[in-house]
Amino acid sequence: MNVQEARQAAARWVAGIECEGAFLSGSAAWLAPDETLPPASDVDVFVVTGERRRKLGKFRFEGALLEATYLTWERIPSAAAILGDYHLAGAFKDDNVLADPSGRLRELQRAVGPAWAEPHWVRERCEHAESGILKGLAAMDEAQPYPARVMRVLFAAGVTTHVLLTAGLRNPTVRLRYPAVRMMLMPYGRAALYEGLLELLGSERMGPGRVERHLAAMTRVFDQAALVENAPYPFASDISPQARHIAVDGSRELIERGLHREAMFWIAVTYARSLLILGGDSPGFHEMLADLRIGALEERAAAVRAFLPRLRRAAEGIIGRRGGAGPPPVDA
Repeated sequence: MNVQEARQAAARWVAGIECEGAFLSGSAAWLAPDETLPPASDVDVFVVTGERRRKLGKFRFEGALLEATYLTWERIPSAAAILGDYHLAGAFKDDNVLADPSGRLRELQRAVGPAWAEPHWVRERCEHAESGILKGLAAMDEAQPYPARVMRVLFAAGVTTHVLLTAGLRNPTVRLRYPAVRMMLMPYGRAALYEGLLELLGSERMGPGRVERHLAAMTRVFDQAALVENAPYPFASDISPQARHIAVDGSRELIERGLHREAMFWIAVTYARSLLILGGDSPGFHEMLADLRIGALEERAAAVRAFLPRLRRAAEGIIGRRGGAGPPPVDA
């Protein structure tokens, strides 16, 4: 299925529901219409409603795997609010509107599109991503289940890639964030910076055999958790039979491409989420954390915080390079 076919399927689904508007986000909003949608990708659809609703999650529609998220107009009140939101701004850089009975979404898009690449707004979005790192770490609480605290550290480390992708006007993708930032950095000779990102995750020295072992262990837990119905978590649809080809097959595909270190992010996150759903623990989980060198969580959290000044310099260098101000600092 190519991107255009996936977009059309999403539009037909939206036409059958009651909403105040809808638009595409994620890879379907960034890829060209004639490009093939990767098999391990879903189609992100944001549905605007007048009231807060629980995320609908992943489901199949006409052969496309859609992931629908509800949001209210409060989340997108103005073009300025969208331009400063690194999660949403990319969806409005082009016309990705699926439904717009009031015309409000396209009015916002026409205001966002021309300003999206302006350095001021790019910096705003980088700061937004960095604030997400700090908020996630600040929300770590000893009262939370251990896998939930591990997830906060993993996502805090992972959002460092989003800061750089945002600076480079790239899609701050979720599962493929490490391959995406690698593709962006390596042509500019930024191997040291990239290795620093992997070091925060803890996978920089991990070989493919160990990653395959952790994938196998995660898969066993995933398959148990995927059988749990109506799990009270916003990510529950990511741990479901219809999402298995993304979490399991997508991770295996990365290993086969030689991106085993990059695969560890989603393997680890999915492992933690599966354990949260099951309400249990697993020796394999702790073995994986040992390989990632995640012992005391606060130590890894402190390492992420300590990395932020280097991250800011690198992001500013990327913005400056794009604006013709020369290469980023060599020590960034």
